[in-house]
Amino acid sequence: MGIAEVALHTMPGAFAAHSPAYNLPHGADARRRKRNTNSVSNARALQGLLKIPRLRSVQLQCQRIDDLARVTEGNGTWVKDAMNNASQVLGDASVPDQAVGGNGSLNGNTNKPPPQRRKTSSVDDEAWELLQESMVYYCGSPVGTIAANDPNDSDPMNYDQVFIRDFIPSGIAFLLKGEYEIVRNFILHTLQLQTMDCHSPGQGLMPASFKVRTIPLDGDEDATEEVLDPDFGEAAIGRVAPVDSGLWWIILLRAYGKCSGDLSVQERIDVQTGMKMILKLCLADGFDMFPTLLVTDGSCMIDRRMGIHGHPLEIQALFYSALLCAREMLTPEDGSADLIRALNNRLIALSFHIREYYWLDMQKLNEIYRYKTEEYSYDAVNKFNIYPDQIPPWLVEWIPPKGGYFIGNLQPAHMDFRFFSLGNLWSIVSSLATTQQSHAILDLIESKWSDLVAEMPLKICYPALENQEWKIITGSDPKNTPWSYHNGGSWPTLLWQLTVACIKMNRPELAAKAIEVAERRIATDKWPEYYDTKRARFIGKQARLYQTWSIAGFLVAKLLIEKPDAARILWNDEDAEILNAFSTNRKRGKKVLKKTYIV
Repeated sequence: MGIAEVALHTMPGAFAAHSPAYNLPHGADARRRKRNTNSVSNARALQGLLKIPRLRSVQLQCQRIDDLARVTEGNGTWVKDAMNNASQVLGDASVPDQAVGGNGSLNGNTNKPPPQRRKTSSVDDEAWELLQESMVYYCGSPVGTIAANDPNDSDPMNYDQVFIRDFIPSGIAFLLKGEYEIVRNFILHTLQLQTMDCHSPGQGLMPASFKVRTIPLDGDEDATEEVLDPDFGEAAIGRVAPVDSGLWWIILLRAYGKCSGDLSVQERIDVQTGMKMILKLCLADGFDMFPTLLVTDGSCMIDRRMGIHGHPLEIQALFYSALLCAREMLTPEDGSADLIRALNNRLIALSFHIREYYWLDMQKLNEIYRYKTEEYSYDAVNKFNIYPDQIPPWLVEWIPPKGGYFIGNLQPAHMDFRFFSLGNLWSIVSSLATTQQSHAILDLIESKWSDLVAEMPLKICYPALENQEWKIITGSDPKNTPWSYHNGGSWPTLLWQLTVACIKMNRPELAAKAIEVAERRIATDKWPEYYDTKRARFIGKQARLYQTWSIAGFLVAKLLIEKPDAARILWNDEDAEILNAFSTNRKRGKKVLKKTYIV
């Protein structure tokens, strides 16, 4: 391990910086604080040996992230402060006098009467004002946005935390508005929270969320310190680790560089090392024979039991996109050669696997209907032993003659034929889907508008699990009842992914139509988290109001429709190396991969 990597490993990750505020409740947080204190002591000891700058004491209060995260280059010289390189792009952002939470109080907690929302001139203005109100500050600087900011919600649960996946549309909105500081701070502070232990959870895992807490400083009753308290899933409902957090982090990192022009962040040694840790975690060898990522149920946006364990499309699309983004940002060095080689091999295998075996249209459905089973050979047609009786009756009538989509999941003897919006849309954005497949997905959305959009875009999945199927697959989940929440609910935040996909395929009119539908009622309904019923007629029965990613998703969609070229910071173009590999593979009739996958 080089000095730079040691420096990263000894940085006080989840243990955070110091600053004034108030008390932390006992229990789990106190136990975590004790654990983090031990980690900090070990880190500081190593930092002293290596002469690595450590976190300053409370007397100096909070400093900017650049002052806290300096690391060494391989030759032992200090990396130049990235803020100097970025200042021309970012400018000197003003720092508030006090660290405040999303609702205007310290750390997002308040006993004050709820603030009155002032009326604004347009839905866009209201959305932007609400997004700014949701900002969370740490050490006097903005670091993210809370999940929901309903002033009348007396029990926010964990909706007062900053979620990595939820912040993505917020971050994109700030980038498009030219407010780069909050995105930069988010990227660097969440990097500090990345797991460094070689134990559970896996090294390189990004948290699902974090919260700014203020606790008494050890040994001083009058002094307090501000800490970032991460949740890697150990406090989440179901206790599931967030596989998608690290993938979204890489995607946002690339978008930040492309939009701001500040490449100094992605070139930092700590950022490069953090990115490699995510990649190594995802590319690690295991028992799986497929190039797709194997995950548990609830490890992405659908974070409750919904039968998506295995190889869900959403994770594969984000995985593919993150691999492409990372390859673009990784700095060339001797230690990266093996990683880049593994990355390239995985990209080729993954794209072929998804395009070939996840794709479903009328022609493919008819092939599956005529499948023979129990084939034992290397050249079997029905490679996954799918039984034709698995084809659900609803699909036979639903699939249009023109159009198609990627199925939700594929495992031995199992196909999940549900349509999952995020996975299909991001397959377009990342070029995991071919040009023809991308247009076919949008054709299907247009053809099935009354099912997928109806009165509020966009269905998270279609159709809903009902009756006995709902009981068995969800465990009779009272929140995921049919046509609610993750089980066929309609989520306004998906509007921004739809817009990026439509712009990429030069079909912005489809996105504009969906934006118009949303604009009719989303502000009047107080920006709900999701909508219920088949046609999205009702606000979700347990939906939070003033949901930040509903607000940000709408804003990003509107901003991109006005400036379509800005969407390029998010999409990946068709990869020439992958196309060439496919062409070579077809001509020679041979596998082009050194690592064996079922492709």
